[in-house]
Amino acid sequence: MDRRTFLKSGIGFSALTGAKVAGVNLLAQYYASANQTGPVPYDLVAIKGGEPDVMFAKGMEALGGLGKYVKKEQKVLVKPNIGWDVGPERAGNTNPKLIEEIVKQCYSAGAKEVVVFDNTCDNWQRSYKNSGIETAVRNAGGKIVPGNTEGYYHPVSVPGAKNLTNAKVHELILESDLFINVPILKSHGSTKLTMSMKNMMGVVWDRREWHKNDLHQCIADFAAYRKPDLNIMDAYYVMKRNGPRGVSEEDVVTMKSMLISSDMVTIDAAGAKLFGIDPNEVRYIQIAEEQKIGRAKLDQLNIKRISL
Repeated sequence: MDRRTFLKSGIGFSALTGAKVAGVNLLAQYYASANQTGPVPYDLVAIKGGEPDVMFAKGMEALGGLGKYVKKEQKVLVKPNIGWDVGPERAGNTNPKLIEEIVKQCYSAGAKEVVVFDNTCDNWQRSYKNSGIETAVRNAGGKIVPGNTEGYYHPVSVPGAKNLTNAKVHELILESDLFINVPILKSHGSTKLTMSMKNMMGVVWDRREWHKNDLHQCIADFAAYRKPDLNIMDAYYVMKRNGPRGVSEEDVVTMKSMLISSDMVTIDAAGAKLFGIDPNEVRYIQIAEEQKIGRAKLDQLNIKRISL
């Protein structure tokens, strides 16, 4: 079975998490050396107080380096939020400094190719340019790919889904060896917040159907299709109101924060807390946990906190 067939079959990429027995985190004990490969010792890393590139570097250092994820000669897909024709200070899109650093580190870890794309809401060319992400990707040696044409998307089935049983996904999801999801934390008029799981709407073509068919349930359903190998949530600038596009910089606060996890449900629960909302108030988080897509009970997880 080739990779495209494997992914179309709906077999997800499960996140590996730390097991605890009698209060001892076995993975933290076993993987004490940063030079070893395998599952990481933390379920979530939370960093605050630095620039986006520095926070990412420090966060990955705590996880043993990006080489735990990126292997030599792999094709890596990096999926930011590039939905809007606004600059970085408006917090509508993922911070370009973060994307540039991720692409650089992927190549340093031995990636053969790093590609970046989003199915934008505003004009894709203007969004790519004015977000600063197109320039950031090219500066780092990566390849930025459009997502504006239906021909890029291929039908797949979503196993175990309640509402979203089928979708058309971008071919890069089917072809890439490693998938890094890089959302920005911000408010959203329909779902309270947009974070990791909702950022996956940028890899499908037919997302209007999600809005017609219980948006929260569809977000949770699709989260089981292909789980990203790594999620990095940008919370340097955070849009506190009028999301997802915002009106002006008055909607934005500077939080200088970042979250990193392999589990989309975990990172979204932490993102909600960081934003100031109880995760239970974001229904797609509740649904995803009930469907056993990930873990949202943060008090039961091994969290590393870093202040710069």
